[in-house]
Amino acid sequence: MAETRLSDVRTYALDTNVLIHDPNAVFKFEEHTVLIPMVVLEELDKLKVGASAVAADARQAVRTIDELLGASSPQEIMKGVPIKRPSGEELGEISILMPSKDQDIRLSPSSNDNLIINDLLFLKTHRQDREVVLVTKDINMRLKARGTGLSAEDYHNDQLITDLESLSTGYHHVEGSFWEAIEAIEPQKVDGSKYHVIKKETLQALLERRAYVNQFIFDDKEFVCRIYKEDDDSFAIELLNTGILMRQKAWGLTPRDLFQAMAMFLLFDPEIDLVALNGSAGSGKTILALACALEQTMERKDYKRIIGTRSTRGLDEDIGFLPGTEAEKMQPWLGAFTDNLEALHSEDFDPGSSEDYVGAKVPLQFKSLNFVRGRSFQQTFLIVDEAQNLTPHQIKTIVTRAGEGTKVVCLGNLAQIDTPYLGATSSGLTYMSERFKGFQHGGSITLQSVARSRLAAYAETHL
Repeated sequence: MAETRLSDVRTYALDTNVLIHDPNAVFKFEEHTVLIPMVVLEELDKLKVGASAVAADARQAVRTIDELLGASSPQEIMKGVPIKRPSGEELGEISILMPSKDQDIRLSPSSNDNLIINDLLFLKTHRQDREVVLVTKDINMRLKARGTGLSAEDYHNDQLITDLESLSTGYHHVEGSFWEAIEAIEPQKVDGSKYHVIKKETLQALLERRAYVNQFIFDDKEFVCRIYKEDDDSFAIELLNTGILMRQKAWGLTPRDLFQAMAMFLLFDPEIDLVALNGSAGSGKTILALACALEQTMERKDYKRIIGTRSTRGLDEDIGFLPGTEAEKMQPWLGAFTDNLEALHSEDFDPGSSEDYVGAKVPLQFKSLNFVRGRSFQQTFLIVDEAQNLTPHQIKTIVTRAGEGTKVVCLGNLAQIDTPYLGATSSGLTYMSERFKGFQHGGSITLQSVARSRLAAYAETHL
């Protein structure tokens, strides 16, 4: 490995929102210097109090910085302390940026953003041996920094794709007949068994994108298969067909199209521990997850309980101010679950009695994300709604709570992100879907249709 020249080393100053987004961000800048402005430490100090997800991330970021600085003297911290990584390797440095009284005020010191930019401009003037770069998730702060001549970037370390077109949908479409297209590439011997082995190069020659385990392939002749297993040079596919998938039933619910049917197949598979469902409003994400959860908990007894939680901007901070128990506090945000519960029993002889029965007999619990953090769930069907509003770090925090026999289902619409500093490509739902591609016990599906109503369908495409 070539030795890094000093002139190639940069100084990256991290904004508060970067450390909240990823409390371990200080480890992601390789041989470069990571600078923490004093204003950022003050903001983290204010944010760290409480039980919210933001407070927990702030505390973790502070602990990480404290562990790296250790017993270093003030002089050593100002100069830069080597970053000791979990592997034991020391790469890069971390330092604290103190504000200077001698700096020229370029921006009005009316906000913390302006204070940080002024401090970095002063550093840039007096430290011309290396480039100073501000790293922030705040677009407006980046614009102000660039307007003053300071380099500024977004935090891209956990962004795995550059646009939504690159996001895996969980399936591949083959025009015409799948078998005819495969035979044209390489003759096959199909013996009628449930699984069929195809060479990787043969299957990839037919598909536009890279194929992964637990993705589906369908054609125009009602053929459907799931990629069941991947070896060094071949794929084993599980042979299905549209009729088989469309005849699935969960708590009285049947799929309306092939995409819902593929999602239901993953939700029912006991070997699949993680399912990500992405789709527009009304595409059936919540009702599919809830119906499959009820079926497997009440009828099949595969799980002991169903836990529903939802990520909504402000939820962690606002829930404490609402009256009542945790379940009562959660009701305004978890209306999607209760609405779909009503829809599942709307055609019963006595819908009210059915809903009362479910409420009394089904171990269905609505919990805040604060409850999920730090817990371990066994034999649980965990549904995380509005997962597009979670950061990659928050997604990791939730998924790692899964104990033995637990299935985690993350639902979201990447076109409706309400959280500041998150976009479709940096969302935790996107990050998780990409990271778990090829995981034998995970799968994702992008739902296509809008099943809520013809009005909702028209609004989704025309407004």
